[in-house]
Amino acid sequence: MPESHEQPAAPGVTGPLPRHVAIIMDGNGRWAQRRGLARMMGHHEGSRTVRRMVTACAERKIEALTLYSFSSENWSRPADEVTTLMTLLQEHLRSERPLMLENGIRFRRLGRRDGMPAEVLDLLDETERATSHGTGMTLTLALNYGARAEIVDAVRTIAAMAKAGTMDPARIDEALISAHLGTAGLPDPDLLIRTAGQMRVSNFLLWQISYAELHVTETLWPDFGVEDLERAFRDFAGRQRTFGGLAPRSTS
Repeated sequence: MPESHEQPAAPGVTGPLPRHVAIIMDGNGRWAQRRGLARMMGHHEGSRTVRRMVTACAERKIEALTLYSFSSENWSRPADEVTTLMTLLQEHLRSERPLMLENGIRFRRLGRRDGMPAEVLDLLDETERATSHGTGMTLTLALNYGARAEIVDAVRTIAAMAKAGTMDPARIDEALISAHLGTAGLPDPDLLIRTAGQMRVSNFLLWQISYAELHVTETLWPDFGVEDLERAFRDFAGRQRTFGGLAPRSTS
């Protein structure tokens, strides 16, 4: 059973904050279409929201923030949109590195390397190295990511160890599997936020969100502001987390 290690409350929030926040950033395309703009403009505006959320979470001493940036299914989008997303990613990594270094933010990449452009991988690796000594928040971008693929990769690695005789299959437990996922070393998400109102998890962190609290908002990602984040934190603080057990009885 997971242990509860929520952060102290932040200004404007009564109750503990989550240690690890995961966000499915949805609605960039709809934001642009409602304004008669090209979908790419929604992605540009959404990248500004990323900066706001990284800054807000770092200021509130959130331990980890994981953003679903590009799923393994997103390759099926129009080629020009994929190219724009990869270009935006590179621009964002370059422009935001000083902010990460200044605030001690440690950057991590989550997802398969296969299929990612070489120049993007080089920049991702460079950013991970440059921020590796950060002692503040861990910022993880899920890129070319799918949770089922992540679990498959972990199982393959463990199976290869067992086949080679370097690990007893009897030792396989939840902790061992968690240690071979891309999020190894991070606490499981306490809070999963999804923007744009969709009621699904879209193959995101399926193993890790087993006990996460879910917060879904109709707000589109480019419009998601600090007040929306604090609303999600208040929602989280008001939940009674039992991790599969029974809620404590009232003594009143």
